[in-house]
Amino acid sequence: MKTYHPNGTNNLKWWQKATFYQIYPRSFQDTNGDGIGDLQGIINRLDYLVDLGIDAIWISPIFPSPMADFGYDVADYCDIHPMFGDLDTFDRLLAEAHGRNLKIILDYVPNHSSHQHPWFLESRSSRQNPRRDWYIWQDAKADGSPPNNWEAFFGGSAWEWDELTQQYYLHTFLPEQPDLNWRNPEVVEAMYNVLRFWLDRGVDGFRVDAIICLMKDEQFRDNPAVQPGSFWARWGNQLEPRYTMHLPETRQQIRQMRQVLDEYEDRVHIGETSAPEYIDLMPYYGDPLDGYDIPFNFNTLNAPWYAAGMRALIEDYYAVLPPGGWPNFVFGNHDVHRLATRYGHENHRSVGMLLLTLWGIPTMYYGDEIGMEDVFIPLEQRIDPWGINKPETDLGRDPERTPMQWNSSPNAGFTTGKPWLPLADNYTQVNVAAQLADEGSTLNFYKKLLRLRRSLPALHNGSFTFVDGQGDDLLAYQREANGQRLLVCLNFGAAERTIDLSHLTNRAETLLSTHFTNHSGTTFTLRPHESILLQLN
Repeated sequence: MKTYHPNGTNNLKWWQKATFYQIYPRSFQDTNGDGIGDLQGIINRLDYLVDLGIDAIWISPIFPSPMADFGYDVADYCDIHPMFGDLDTFDRLLAEAHGRNLKIILDYVPNHSSHQHPWFLESRSSRQNPRRDWYIWQDAKADGSPPNNWEAFFGGSAWEWDELTQQYYLHTFLPEQPDLNWRNPEVVEAMYNVLRFWLDRGVDGFRVDAIICLMKDEQFRDNPAVQPGSFWARWGNQLEPRYTMHLPETRQQIRQMRQVLDEYEDRVHIGETSAPEYIDLMPYYGDPLDGYDIPFNFNTLNAPWYAAGMRALIEDYYAVLPPGGWPNFVFGNHDVHRLATRYGHENHRSVGMLLLTLWGIPTMYYGDEIGMEDVFIPLEQRIDPWGINKPETDLGRDPERTPMQWNSSPNAGFTTGKPWLPLADNYTQVNVAAQLADEGSTLNFYKKLLRLRRSLPALHNGSFTFVDGQGDDLLAYQREANGQRLLVCLNFGAAERTIDLSHLTNRAETLLSTHFTNHSGTTFTLRPHESILLQLN
C-alpha cells in the first residue's frame, strides 16, 4: 500500500491547515429588508461561523455591477455594490473577522469586466480611443459573420457586433461581460493594482475566477467540435475550447499575479481551475510552486458516489501532485447542484466526513452543514442566465443559491422582505436553530468533525494510506502523525458492512460517526451509509 505525504510538513502556512467556507453574499443574511444578503449580515453571523469551526471565508463578488451575472460582471473593481454596503462596512467586516481569527478571501474576476465598466465604455466609443486595445476586438468575416466559431460558455457565439465601431468584441460568457485583453501591458498593470487595492485594505487572499479562460489564441483559430461524452460535452458545449482555455501564456500571467501577492505577508492565491485530467491541473501549481497555492480541484464535484471510483479519483490526484504541492477538495459551490441533492440525503454527512478527513484543504459551501438541498425553480421563474440560455440542460444555478435557512420564522430568518430567490419548502425543519438544539443533527455532526480536524494534527497534516480488504462498498484510509493513528471508514452501500481491524490495532475507539453511534474493539458493523472516524490504539 502506498503512503502519501509520508513525512508531514513542518511550519505549515495558515491556509494549509484551514477549512474554507464559501458565502454567496446575496443569500447569506439580509439586514435591510430588501431580500438580498449584505455585508452587515455576514458581520452579524461571524460568531456562528466561529462556532461552526471554519477558518476562512471566501465571499463571492460584492463589487458594483449591473448584475447580469450576479456580480461576475464587475463595473468597478475597487468599490462595494450599494446593495451589499460600502467600503466602510467592508473594512468593519475585515476587522471583525480578523478579531475572531477568521480570514477573508475575495473573488477576483480578471477575465472580463462588465460592459458598463468605464474602461469598456471608453474602448467601444471609437477605434481610436486609447483604451480600444484593453478589450479584444476583431473585424467581421467578408460575409459579416463573426471572426471565428468560438462559443460563449453561456450559449451562442462568443462574439458581439458593435454597430458604432463596426467590429466584434469577444465575450467568453455573456455579451454583458466583455473579455479584457491580457496581452496589453496597461491592462495587466491596472488589474494588478486592483489586487494591491484590496491587499492594502487587509484581505487575506483571492479566489481568481475563470482563470483558465484568461489568454486566447493570437491567431484566433477555430475550436474543434467536442467528442460525444467528453468532459466539455457534459457542460453543454458544442466545441472543445482548445484555443480559448488552458493556454500556456495563462500560466505566465498567474506567476506574475503570484508575485503581486508575494509583496504582502501570509496571503493565499486560489485559482478556479478546471481540467478534464489531473495531469492538466498540475501546471497551475507552477514550477517550482510559483503559481497557485490552491488550484481548485473540481474533479470531485461530479464524481459518482461509489467506493472504488472515489478511491481511484483520490489516488490519481495524489499520484501526480508536484513535490510540495498541497491538495484540495471541493464537493459543492455556487455553480453546481447541492451535494445533498447530488449524493442523496442519506449520504451527505459521509461526503462531509470524506471532505474533512482527506489529506488536503477542504472548501465548504454555505448551508451544506445543515444539509440544504436544491430548491426547484420552474423555467419561467429562473433568473440565472446559464439556466435561461441553456434550458435543455440541467445547468441552471438558481437551485443551489437559495437563501440560508437560519430558523423557522418567516423567510427562515434570512430577511424581513421578499427573498430574491424562493426558500426551500422544508426550511421550518431544516434550519440552523432547529439543528443546534438537536444533538444528533447534521450541523452538530459538522461542528464536532471540524473541531476534531483542528485539534488532531493527523487530520490536517498526517500521512495518508488506503486500507485494503474491507469490501466493495467500503472505503477506508489511515491518517498518522506524531504517533497518532486515525482510521476513516465510509460505507457507500445500502446494507450493513462489517470491518475487521485486528491486523491494524489491538483496540479502536470511536471519535465520531455520521450516525453518532459508539464502537470500540477491533470489529465494527457499520450501518447503511454510515461513516466513522476511529482512534487506533
